[in-house]
Amino acid sequence: MSGFAVFAGKEAREIRRTWRLFVLPGILAFFAVTGPLTARYTKEIVGALASDQLGQFQIPDPTYLDSYAQWVKNLSQIALFALIIIYGGIVSAERRSGTAVLVLTKPVSRTAFVIAKATVHSAFLAVVVLIGTLVTWGLTAALFGTAPGAELWSSALVWLVYGVLFVALMTLLSVLIRSSAGAAGAGLGMFALVSIASLWRPFAEYSPAGLTSLPTSLAAGKDAAVLWPVLTGVLLALALVWAAASVFRRQDL
Repeated sequence: MSGFAVFAGKEAREIRRTWRLFVLPGILAFFAVTGPLTARYTKEIVGALASDQLGQFQIPDPTYLDSYAQWVKNLSQIALFALIIIYGGIVSAERRSGTAVLVLTKPVSRTAFVIAKATVHSAFLAVVVLIGTLVTWGLTAALFGTAPGAELWSSALVWLVYGVLFVALMTLLSVLIRSSAGAAGAGLGMFALVSIASLWRPFAEYSPAGLTSLPTSLAAGKDAAVLWPVLTGVLLALALVWAAASVFRRQDL
């Protein structure tokens, strides 16, 4: 893969110098800070705003698990949607701007071009998620007085596999579909299909579809079998990147 290290460095520098440095990290930072606060004070807020309408209904006291659930819910919904939209143009934007032609006239192979993009942005996602999880953990400990790490970190790491899988998927879709909006729309459609497929228990237990619900179960402190969903998720991500590189090699720029 000629030029992989050089192009990977170019991608990392581009993240630091463009809007990508702020958008996804900004979204996750917001959720990392507000999630524990929301979990801790929801009872007081609801009681102050709707105490007359609650009647005999009592809102249970929040626990650190509610804070973890907030973080994982935000990752699984808004953060994932943002990831799909942001990476709809991960390859196609380079083609439209002419950057791909400029780079590929130098000693950078098309395979290296695609794999470097998927690798660097997966690593970027991992760093952002791990920092956000660390902030959530610290704030939860400060607000609730206790914050065991097993439930939070296991759920966040399993979700990270799901997030990397969608980076790989968006890399392939951005190769196949030259419109960023079109690729993002296809990505959202795939997310909906996987979510529906996860309702079938055998599919959820032995395929990446299980990654849609596993983080929530782990954050709630429930026992969950993660081996097959994680293993198949990693393998599928690698296959999607390989497919993206294979297709890109045969395309006209």
